[in-house]
Amino acid sequence: MNYEITGATKLTALLGSPVAHSISPQMHNEAFRQLGLDYVYLAFDVKPEDLKTTVEGLNAAGICGFNLTMPLKVHILPLLDELTPAARLAGAVNTVIVKNHRLTGHTTDGAGYMRSISDEGHNIIGKKMTLLGAGGAATAICVQAALDGVSAIDMFKRKNDSWDKTEEFCSRTAAETGCTIRLRDIGRDYLLAESISESAILTNATSVGMAPDCTSSPIPDASMLRRDLIVSDIIYNPRETLLLKQARAQGCTCLNGLYMLLYQGAESFQCWTGQKMPVELIKEKYFSQEP
Repeated sequence: MNYEITGATKLTALLGSPVAHSISPQMHNEAFRQLGLDYVYLAFDVKPEDLKTTVEGLNAAGICGFNLTMPLKVHILPLLDELTPAARLAGAVNTVIVKNHRLTGHTTDGAGYMRSISDEGHNIIGKKMTLLGAGGAATAICVQAALDGVSAIDMFKRKNDSWDKTEEFCSRTAAETGCTIRLRDIGRDYLLAESISESAILTNATSVGMAPDCTSSPIPDASMLRRDLIVSDIIYNPRETLLLKQARAQGCTCLNGLYMLLYQGAESFQCWTGQKMPVELIKEKYFSQEP
C-alpha cells in the first residue's frame, strides 16, 4: 500500500520527555497504513514548562488528538475543556481528543494495563495488588483495577508534598469503587514487604529502572519476591528492568510494559479514528515480550 503525507493528512502525536525511545509512532502509523487512514503520528519532546504553548499551537494547527507520557499526564489538566469520568477519577490524562478545538481528556492507561494482565492469562480480580508509584499511570491503573474488581490495593509513594493529595485520591477512589485502597510510605521497607506478601501482583508504575538509568530497582530487597507472585513493570525500555531480573531470579511470573502500551494505544486509536486498531498484527510486528 502506498502511504504518503497529503494536504488532508490528520495529525496525532505523543507529547512527553523523553520520547525518542517510544515505539508509539511505529505502532500507530502502521495501523493507519493497514486501515488506509490518512493520519500520521509524531513524537514531540516537550517539557512541562513548554506544554501550554505546545498544546495551543497544535490545537490551532488542527491536531485531532494526542497522547501524553511522563511527566505530562497531570500537567495537562488545567489546559483541558473537559474530562471523561475515568480521567476525572484518576486525576490524570494520557489521551486527548480534539473536536472543534475543544480538548477532552481521557485515560486509557488503566484499561490497557488490565487488558495486558488478562491477555497473558492472569486473573487478579478479587485479589490484592501492591502498586508502586502515584503518578498519572499509577492512578489510572489504580482506578481501573478498582473498577474491575481487584479487592485491595496498597499504593506506595514517597512521603512528600503530594502525600495529602494522594491520600484524598485513595479515599475518593475507594469510596466510589468499593475497593480497599491504602496509601503507604515507600520508605518503610517492612510495610512494603508485608504488602507484597499479601498480594497476587506487584506493579511498578514508577520510572525507577527506565533507560538510561537501568541499574535501579524500586524494591530494596529481592527476597520480598516469592515464586507465586506476578511482577509487572510498566516500563518497556529496557524490556527487562532490574526489578524483572530480580523477579525472574526468584521464579516469579514477569511482565513488562509492552502490552500495556499496545492496548492503551489501541484505545486511543479508536478514540481518534472511530476504528479498531488491528491489534494482533501490531502485536506480532512490534511487541515481542522477549528482553
